[in-house]
Amino acid sequence: MQYVSTRGNVGKIGFIDAFLMGLGNDGGLLVPEEIPVVSAAKLKEWESLSYQELVLEIFSYYTNDEVPQEDLKAMVQASYASFRHPEVTPVRKLNDRLYLMELFHGPTFAFKDIALQFMGQFYSYVAAKRNLKIHILGATSGDTGASAIEGVRGKEGIKICILHPHRKVSKVQELQMTTVQDENVLNLSVHGNFDDCQGMIKDLFADLEFKQKNRLAAINSINFVRILAQTVYYFYAYFQVRKQTGAAAVEFSVPTGNFGDIFAGYLAKRMGLPVHKLIIATNENNILERFIREGIYTPGEFKSTYSPSMDIQVASNFERYLYYLVGENPDKVAELMEGYKRDGKIAIARDLLAIAQIEFDAYGVDGPECLETIKKHDAQGYLLDPHSACGVAAAENCSDDDVICVSLATAHPAKFDEAIRLCGIEQTFPDEIARLFDKPQRQKVVDASLEEVARELEAFYNG
Repeated sequence: MQYVSTRGNVGKIGFIDAFLMGLGNDGGLLVPEEIPVVSAAKLKEWESLSYQELVLEIFSYYTNDEVPQEDLKAMVQASYASFRHPEVTPVRKLNDRLYLMELFHGPTFAFKDIALQFMGQFYSYVAAKRNLKIHILGATSGDTGASAIEGVRGKEGIKICILHPHRKVSKVQELQMTTVQDENVLNLSVHGNFDDCQGMIKDLFADLEFKQKNRLAAINSINFVRILAQTVYYFYAYFQVRKQTGAAAVEFSVPTGNFGDIFAGYLAKRMGLPVHKLIIATNENNILERFIREGIYTPGEFKSTYSPSMDIQVASNFERYLYYLVGENPDKVAELMEGYKRDGKIAIARDLLAIAQIEFDAYGVDGPECLETIKKHDAQGYLLDPHSACGVAAAENCSDDDVICVSLATAHPAKFDEAIRLCGIEQTFPDEIARLFDKPQRQKVVDASLEEVARELEAFYNG
């Protein structure tokens, strides 16, 4: 297995080199040269595997044996040892047609832990094996930052800087990042929104001189290994639902802003997982819903919502899907992305839109519907966080009557108590979250200035 760029100007590279490159050196995103297809017989064999065993099976199609199996197994075991549920991502039945996959049992109570705990282990492993100093740089709308920091805090040979939008994440998300006191961690709180943070990250990675001088490595979903790690739980959810119901195929409803989590589902489907349809659940920042409806990808007005982790107008992983939608034609992708950079818009032809509408449905959940969904399901005995509520609302509006839908519960409700309280609900925080409020914070507030951020990074990484 070799990896190529969606824009065609990166030579074929191996698994570890793709992991270290993160964003393609040509500005594109790295993808496998060919997506492996898993046979029905192999899927049947996988039904009885533990989550950790399934990770090893799926990764074996992508790693080229660059990592000895025993080393990979040790990293996988260490990655999920801190999870609070033995199944890692258990599946709960809400009703006969709707199941919920709980992705929040990791150390920071969010789905990002599933990939980022592994990536932290892997970065540490690669740093030791190749005698490298690795400087991780990422942007977060709330959850990625905490999970990434937790994955690498205190690790030898690694420094991590995370940009987050100042006062546009929940208080718990902020505390999870900024109460970490390890010297290898820097939090930059940016006056702006997530798109500003993400845009600066992509600019810094695209500056090859700066990237190489400062040894930058990516933790965001621009890194393909993060997508691959998230692909596993789609397979695992299908197997759990199939055991309970005998379902031949399922749908997935996925709260998403950056298109990474749902692209992992798309990858699973391309690998042979029987997925009937993928439902994109968004909030009022609904660029992805508009694309599925109209075939036009263009940012609208940024809005702060009850589900801040999806307050994103520029979905960085959209380019990966675009690559497959246009027939894996990197020249066409480069043309479309250049047009987007110039005009702020991508418009696709009707025949391509028809394909996208077969593969995806989409539903934007506004604030009142989000809160009503939380209240309704709390009354039925299950408390959803606002992002998971968007997923459930989209499932209830878009899923087919004769197909079971699995909605992704992406965070614990304690992370978003602001929205929960607006529903008139009082919740008890887990001890790990309650203790955060007594800890001192450590962060630096900066303007949304590429020059200022670059100066802070150079001082931190090379100090």
